[in-house]
Amino acid sequence: MGERVCVGAIAGAFGVRGEVRLKSFCAQPEAIGAYAPLYTEDGKRSFTVKLGSPVPNGLSARLSGIASREEAEALRGTRLYADRDKLPSLPDDEFYHADLIGLTVLDTGGTELGRVTSVQNHGAGDLLEIQIPAKGSALIPFTLAIVPTVDLASGRVIVDPPEGLFE
Repeated sequence: MGERVCVGAIAGAFGVRGEVRLKSFCAQPEAIGAYAPLYTEDGKRSFTVKLGSPVPNGLSARLSGIASREEAEALRGTRLYADRDKLPSLPDDEFYHADLIGLTVLDTGGTELGRVTSVQNHGAGDLLEIQIPAKGSALIPFTLAIVPTVDLASGRVIVDPPEGLFE
């Protein structure tokens, strides 16, 4: 999946004519339509997207090849991916979550702490989940104060965690 980035998910059917309720993970929710075709995680299916109106927790959308409520409902929970080259480039201080996952985590002294396994957001900002060998995992705020350096070219992040977090 390195060449594709998850941009949304199908939350279920909307109406009776095959429309879906689409959750967009894009900064501008309606931008998801510009990244089509969108692919399933396994890459076996692709869809063109015609966005409808905003609906609670998403957008209504018509996906190519989906003509009935039953077909739309069968796609519930399907994550949709866009080719990376269709996505806009980001400023130097912003990153796609997919780029952060798998990076090696080092402290400010150069000691390896673990790897980034996920990026989560529960409403108060992004958190990096760090898998620490033989210790489990820890969540750290993805802020400039705690993560001063993200070096995608070297595949690493430098963290200055709060005292005692990794002990």
